[in-house]
Amino acid sequence: MPLTDDSPHRARKETRLFFFLIVVFFPMLSVAIVGGYGFFVWFLQMLLGPPGPPN
Repeated sequence: MPLTDDSPHRARKETRLFFFLIVVFFPMLSVAIVGGYGFFVWFLQMLLGPPGPPN
């Protein structure tokens, strides 16, 4: 069994995986990261108060 399999079936699978990563996975990951950071900041401000000089 050869180590590299350059069949058309494998190329089609890799193309579908590439488009899934670009169109679905990376946008969802970026939304999750930004949303998670926003939630973290919101929760931290809820516990410690808003930023600014102390009163």
